[in-house]
Amino acid sequence: MLKNIRRLTQALFLIIFLWLFLQTQSRGADELGYPVKVFLEADPLIYLTTVLSTRQLYSPFLLALLVVVATVLLGRVFCGWICPLGTLHNMAGALNKKRLSVKPRNLHHWKYLILVFLIVSSLFTLQLAGMMDPLALLIRSLSLAIYPMFQIATVSVFDVFYNLQIPVITDVSELFYGMLKKTILSFHQPYFKQAAFTGFFFLGILALNLLERRFWCRYLCPLGALFGLLSRYAILNRSVSEGCDGCGACRRACQGGAAPDAKEKWLKSECMACMNCDDVCPQNAVRFGFSRKPGGAALDLGKRRVIGSMMAGMLAVPLLRISPLKKAGAADPKLIRPPGSLDEKAFLKRCIKCGECMKVCITGGLQPSLLEADLEGIWSPVLVPRIGYCEYRCTLCGQVCPTGAIKKLPLEAKVKVKIGLAMIDKGRCLPFAHSTPCIVCEEVCPTPKKSIWLEEVSVLNRAGKAVTLKQPHVDLELCIGCGICETKCPVLGQPAIAVTSIGESRSKDNQLLLP
Repeated sequence: MLKNIRRLTQALFLIIFLWLFLQTQSRGADELGYPVKVFLEADPLIYLTTVLSTRQLYSPFLLALLVVVATVLLGRVFCGWICPLGTLHNMAGALNKKRLSVKPRNLHHWKYLILVFLIVSSLFTLQLAGMMDPLALLIRSLSLAIYPMFQIATVSVFDVFYNLQIPVITDVSELFYGMLKKTILSFHQPYFKQAAFTGFFFLGILALNLLERRFWCRYLCPLGALFGLLSRYAILNRSVSEGCDGCGACRRACQGGAAPDAKEKWLKSECMACMNCDDVCPQNAVRFGFSRKPGGAALDLGKRRVIGSMMAGMLAVPLLRISPLKKAGAADPKLIRPPGSLDEKAFLKRCIKCGECMKVCITGGLQPSLLEADLEGIWSPVLVPRIGYCEYRCTLCGQVCPTGAIKKLPLEAKVKVKIGLAMIDKGRCLPFAHSTPCIVCEEVCPTPKKSIWLEEVSVLNRAGKAVTLKQPHVDLELCIGCGICETKCPVLGQPAIAVTSIGESRSKDNQLLLP
């Protein structure tokens, strides 16, 4: 009975999560009603590490506080009943019909050491929690890999039916395709760099369930480790009566590997409150109830392990920041952040690499960085104008950022933010280098007063005939670096006009002209 209730609850929260995920995309209006960031706002690990790395409280925090209170009172109910990634782990584990290993691997300490590493590094202003946090990892994986893969596979299947032109079948398929376009599929096929790596990494995590059920949750999840610490004195406790005959049925059914057959020496911090042990006990000897009596064996991580993890967290900070890219004026010029981004140091302290801003970018220009911001900034958003530009009248990325790394800007403020500066390569520009008319960059420039202006000149072509051309120039004061000129430039390969981060509003150092 309890197992079925838990499964229904898990299914409900997974459906809510996926529905919010699908809502986190543009439907034609510059406003998102219910972005999936609400799950990240309820994540205590994200909130804790962001507060530690920035030395600032930020809102909202009520959802995270509510989850903490629920964990302190009831134990790891979030892991067992709510977490969408945990539900996917359960589903993946069910695919293996063979008998899974019942011998515990005794690796629970790893997730606590990862948690110590993340907290200590955040104390020294290095925000790495988003790389391992289960909710950020799930949203990033779905956004950058799984959802684009699903969309391209779905469209390919319907294209087959459309090209066959079979009466009735093609009509029905087109009807279903139209419904999917309005509900699940995005308007444009999303493409992202590192999609294959991100996807294989995520699928690899799910595949670990074939070795042991909820392998990630038991041994690697830092959020689960935080919940384990908070649940040590939960008032929802498990008790075993004298009728227990040690058959081991509870151990085989336990999702968290909490060794429930050890009776008073069971691992309370690993209990996910799934209550499977209550359901499967043939002697009906297991009970869950409210009491103040702390139970279970003490959590022993070992002093050397904890000290080693703390040292690793401290050493990671200078190790990741000795790159010459950290010097003023030496940053990668292609590191173009979304409008509303904080200055680079503050941005990296807040960005959890969840990928929501990239998912909502209506042109696909926001891509996950690799080494543009060094390893500290891996998977953080960077605008790649050759792929897509920053839409002039779009503010969606600021609306979905859960930690304020990208500020939510009103449209009238956003259109004035400079994220970079366009520069013309005269050696590739058609009017300059090849005496060929072209005014595309000026035509597409979105600023009210064009930041690209045209100079009418008379030149001689190869035949010696005078040709009147309009040669483009960039107004340094008006250009906001949106990148549409680079996106639309007809010169293939390396475009004749390109945007770099120089001149960005968020930096006083990264400027072309002295004030």
